[in-house]
Amino acid sequence: MQRFLPALFFLFLAVPLAAQDLRTPAIFGDHMVLQRGNSAPVWGWAAPGAKVEARGSWGSAGTATADAAGRWRIDLATKAGPGTFELAVRSGAAELRFTDVLLGEVWLCGGQSNMEWTVGPAGIAGNGVNDWQAEVAAAKYPGIRYFDVAHAVSIDEQEDCQGQWKVCSPDTISAFSAAGYFFGRALHRELEVPVGLVGCNWGGTLAEAWTSAEGLDAVPDFGPFVAGVRKARANPDGAGASLAERQRQWWLGVAKTDPGEAGGWHTAAYDHSKWAVAALPATWEGPLGSFDGAVWYRKAFGAPASWVGRDLVLELGPIDDFDTTWVNGVLVGSHHGDNQWQAPRKYTIPSALVREGGNLISVRALDGSGAGGVNGQPEQLRVYPADAPQAAVPLAGEWRERRGVSMGQLGAFPRGNWFHNNAPTALFNGMLAPVIPYGIRGAIFYQGESNRTRHSQYRALFPAMIRDWRGHWGRGDFPFYYVQIAPYRYGGDTGEAAALREAQTLAMDVEPNTGMVVTMDIGNPGNIHPLDKQEVGRRLALWALARAYGFENLECSGPLYRAMRVAGSAVTLEFTYADNGLEARGGPLRHFTIAGADRVFHPAEARIEGNAVVVSSAAVAVPVAVRFGWGDADETNLYNTEGLPSPSFRTDTWTLP
Repeated sequence: MQRFLPALFFLFLAVPLAAQDLRTPAIFGDHMVLQRGNSAPVWGWAAPGAKVEARGSWGSAGTATADAAGRWRIDLATKAGPGTFELAVRSGAAELRFTDVLLGEVWLCGGQSNMEWTVGPAGIAGNGVNDWQAEVAAAKYPGIRYFDVAHAVSIDEQEDCQGQWKVCSPDTISAFSAAGYFFGRALHRELEVPVGLVGCNWGGTLAEAWTSAEGLDAVPDFGPFVAGVRKARANPDGAGASLAERQRQWWLGVAKTDPGEAGGWHTAAYDHSKWAVAALPATWEGPLGSFDGAVWYRKAFGAPASWVGRDLVLELGPIDDFDTTWVNGVLVGSHHGDNQWQAPRKYTIPSALVREGGNLISVRALDGSGAGGVNGQPEQLRVYPADAPQAAVPLAGEWRERRGVSMGQLGAFPRGNWFHNNAPTALFNGMLAPVIPYGIRGAIFYQGESNRTRHSQYRALFPAMIRDWRGHWGRGDFPFYYVQIAPYRYGGDTGEAAALREAQTLAMDVEPNTGMVVTMDIGNPGNIHPLDKQEVGRRLALWALARAYGFENLECSGPLYRAMRVAGSAVTLEFTYADNGLEARGGPLRHFTIAGADRVFHPAEARIEGNAVVVSSAAVAVPVAVRFGWGDADETNLYNTEGLPSPSFRTDTWTLP
């Protein structure tokens, strides 16, 4: 606690508050952490031409004059020492005062759901980490603070956001990003300084949504869309205000046009015995492979007498793109919003609907374009009492199926020129811009799953996003550490996941001061949200401690493929980050394949020789290429002696799907 503050500071704080135009963005508040040992930008708005003063009780002060739009900025020097402080901002008779301010290390925590995932009980949407009960109980770190930027979409760069700083405790930890928290906890323990974490993430989102219009100028694919954004900014026509209404009207049209809803296919009395038999989960193929529109599914499940009078939970996994779901003829839930094709469906069946014995589920899956279907894993289809998930009845397997209305009859789902959360620039504008240029040491990022099918584009997009963030912050090439996507059975993957991982690996060669955490060994092929966020945070912290904070003799990366040598029928692979040697954990090396000039890859045997790996196969007499961990769900076991895993890689440069 800082007990002795300059008398001048108390005199300054004694000025009474007044109703003026003075304000700062939401990221300035009680309990905040300001980046230590640097300059902390403090900014906001006041009456045009007004003089603004900012003073920190650690002994720093500055002044500025609000411009014609009322904007002002003051850069306050921040010392490196400990203490609890106050920050005051004054303009005329108006004053803002922020208490319990710490000076420490501030990191931005960005990405999609694997960064948004919080510390809490598994099974609650957005939560679930290993040993969550113990982690919640142990979350007693008042020196760790978290500011969560509320979800927001905007076509213009916004100046403010919603959110507030929270002090880490068992009562607040459920709001913290799990990966961010475990990263921050590791830094807090090693550096023995306060840590501030700014969460700026949204599940299921694309990298282009987190990139500004200027940043996307470097990626030609987005040129037409960015041009539309700029045109809409210059000539707003108000269409955005009616987008929700236009979408509502579209769904009313579905109800009228679709023979299923009009014909009562969702009702309990309807006879579906002549429908085709379908096995779920499954992506549409065969006659449905090129179909865009609605496909109906029906299935009965038995409920024991003990379930009657209790709310049930129905889980269906992700459905591409939309769904409307009924139980016993009553609507229990739907996903009618845009870009929710990866969102697992989870609906409550009210107790009043539950019947002993037979209950009927009816689902209309509606695909707007591309591959549709019920695309999860078998274990994601189940029903159970809300208070007893261990009693779940599986729903995977045989369902009844019938085609409904086509998209040709419905017309395109209304989007217009306006934004959803995955529109290019939308989240940069709505969520990131409001916290720029808050003082940060660097950024951690966990994203990529949603860009998997556009891996070639990601090679340019991801580095462009990193440059974009750095350019807007104006703090040079600040540290940017990110997590490679983990093994997961996507369904129908023909190398896209591995190619996306490759694009992430290549970003380290393109952008300076970057580092990548590999999760090939701590993922879950059946869960796109693996629960070991503790190790993710630890590995991110290794990069920060070794590179940003200069800890010596600390390895931060697993072995990275460097070169290959062919001798006879064997290939020798060489690696960086393997000076002390390599290890195979949990048995012999696995998930190596090898090919000759015919480009047909065969399973290979691999063995470690010092800091190299020798690969061969009896099926390939003259090898020319090796791939490692190239399956979407491959869980690999090649490590350096420091216990960090190698990412998937390939030695060839052949065109990928």
